[in-house]
Amino acid sequence: QVQLVESGGGLVQAGGSLRLSCVASGRTFSRYAMGWFRQAPGKEREFVAAISRSGDITDYADSVKGRFTISRDNAKNTVYLQINSLKPLGTAVYYCAATSRSVVIGVRTTSYDYWGQGTQVTVSS
Repeated sequence: QVQLVESGGGLVQAGGSLRLSCVASGRTFSRYAMGWFRQAPGKEREFVAAISRSGDITDYADSVKGRFTISRDNAKNTVYLQINSLKPLGTAVYYCAATSRSVVIGVRTTSYDYWGQGTQVTVSS
């Protein structure tokens, strides 16, 4: 089992940047493919980005391609989400997730077994 703790959220103006971090407990972080999702008020949780166990494969939602970058440091048990050129529609709670299933990367919430508590990102216009 793994526990995930996100940080780095906050209030930022449109066009600004943030770097979200997600630290995982345990010593087997490299066994998990990781993902970032977000949930805006009144909306379903949606896929943002995912990364494979070794970090060599990534995938992004079309709405964030070119602005968001997912990365990981297996030595630090941490996955990151660099968010640039933030838009007001980006206001949401951002969650990281982990899966040990036999998928290279997952783009669906149902692909993941473990979730963090989320970190709030608020973008002002």
